[in-house]
Amino acid sequence: MPIRVLPDALINQIAAGEVVERPASVVKELVENALDAGADQIVIDVVDGGRTMISVIDNGCGMSRQDLARSITRHATSKLPSDDLLNINFMGFRGEALPSIASVSDMTIDTCNGMDENGWVLDCATGEIKPSDWDAGTRIRVKNLFSKTPARLKFLRGDRAEMMSVLDVVKRLAMARPDVGFTLNNKWRFPKNQDMDERIIAVMGDDVRGRMLAVDSMSVSGAGMTLRGFISEPTLRRASSIDQFLFVNGRPVKDKVLVGALRAAYMDVMHAREFPLCALYLELEPRCVDVNVSPAKTEVHFLEPAHVRAFIIKSLRDALAQTLSARVGVQGVNNVVAPVYSHAQMHKSTAPVANAVNFSSHEFRVASPQRCGPDMAFMFGGERDKELQPSQNTVSSTVDGGDVERPLGRVIGQIGNKYILAQSGENLVIIDQHAAHERITYERLRQHAIKSQPLLTPIVVALRAEDANAVLSIADEMQKSGLHVGAFGDDAVAVFEKPADWDLNWRDLFHSIADEVRANGHSSQLFEKLHLKLANYACHHSVRAGQKLDMAQMDALLRDIENTTRGGECNHGRPVYKFIPIAEIDGWFERI
Repeated sequence: MPIRVLPDALINQIAAGEVVERPASVVKELVENALDAGADQIVIDVVDGGRTMISVIDNGCGMSRQDLARSITRHATSKLPSDDLLNINFMGFRGEALPSIASVSDMTIDTCNGMDENGWVLDCATGEIKPSDWDAGTRIRVKNLFSKTPARLKFLRGDRAEMMSVLDVVKRLAMARPDVGFTLNNKWRFPKNQDMDERIIAVMGDDVRGRMLAVDSMSVSGAGMTLRGFISEPTLRRASSIDQFLFVNGRPVKDKVLVGALRAAYMDVMHAREFPLCALYLELEPRCVDVNVSPAKTEVHFLEPAHVRAFIIKSLRDALAQTLSARVGVQGVNNVVAPVYSHAQMHKSTAPVANAVNFSSHEFRVASPQRCGPDMAFMFGGERDKELQPSQNTVSSTVDGGDVERPLGRVIGQIGNKYILAQSGENLVIIDQHAAHERITYERLRQHAIKSQPLLTPIVVALRAEDANAVLSIADEMQKSGLHVGAFGDDAVAVFEKPADWDLNWRDLFHSIADEVRANGHSSQLFEKLHLKLANYACHHSVRAGQKLDMAQMDALLRDIENTTRGGECNHGRPVYKFIPIAEIDGWFERI
């Protein structure tokens, strides 16, 4: 069969298969063009889930007659003033969207740049341009989507499902640009210049109010990286990742590096099958990230993915690590459930007070490394005879109330030998004694460096050459968890040091690590196994539900959890304490 050059119409339809997957793809491309045009008000209307009609109206700069004629030419764009693909500062840049959409639908464009005497309308089917009375901005109407490629219609879902996909696209773009107003079908409205916390509530729902933690971090390595935004407190989670909004240089993305870093940061405060909420904005030099990966422009490649991942994990864990005392230090005891949106609030702590009560004097001793039992005896370095005592800034009120009001308040008693009751200001506080002590034990174990055990004879694991290369690519990261590996020929990995008293199925572990590295560019397998080992030990060696405690023991437990990082949740993501306003209790008894 002879080789022939495909006609332009067929080329555009083939390209449309990459750019225009469904109605939501059309909305995304058109709204991104509007944002690039400087619009601050965008109105979207969708009929029949986008099959019948999609309309996008913006108040951007508009186009001249000459630019309008070029707009539906393949690979014609105003977004690349130079030919430098490593310095992209616009949402779009490929020049594929409009010709691709026009090739599979009936599309018209009304526009006016404010300098011509009149506006212009383009019929994309015929290429004819006529004067119009359109006076500002641009309107693009897409009718009968996929009418020219009816086979594609078979793969569309129902109108409701397609509409929900459109709404998801609009929400992500609205989160990217809170300074821009968006209206969808005159039903979903996001006002212009909306406060970021209000935009988050409008997009994610009212249940996030007061339950988001601020993130504001800058890389100290000189790479010019910053991470800002909000993440949910660990007790606020979803069954899916629908409310995870990730942005790189203002572009909504779905990136494996970012998703993996988010999961790793929440590993010890949330169950693996649950998902945190977030709106995170990563900014870095355009030359350090490649956005020209796919026509949809939702994927990116980082020049240094390991550095980006480590920076994000540290930033998020710092935000999650605030103690209750630090939080209340700014908000006040009576407002511990108030929103936490200020970066300054997350780093200010209260001064220590004398008269601390520690666990050791009340038989709450956390075992030192050599007393941890056969599975933990040699995992930790440092002085072997040193107890893992409460931190130096552990603060306590006196058992009888004292003159210092603490975040978790004054102990009242114990119910069911499971929960501690306390009063803090105008709140009744209920504390799960096992969850609280479990978190305290875990954090103290985690603070001690992992002790490595050198092997007299290295453990050699035979792997495929590509698997061995994948494992060795993250050797430095694995060494932080106490595992020192190296190459043993082209198709094997040797274990020279391992975490003390830790025997694993090394072949299965390395296969899992290799699979994860090839899929995501990183692996958290070893860190997860270490976390599970520490978490299980902390769970089995903490105060149990059903154990009776005296007042001094309960007070000591409250004082330590107030100053423990991530103290609001146990290692499995369950809440440690709950505040119930006394005014709410008054309502139960009709005292309001």
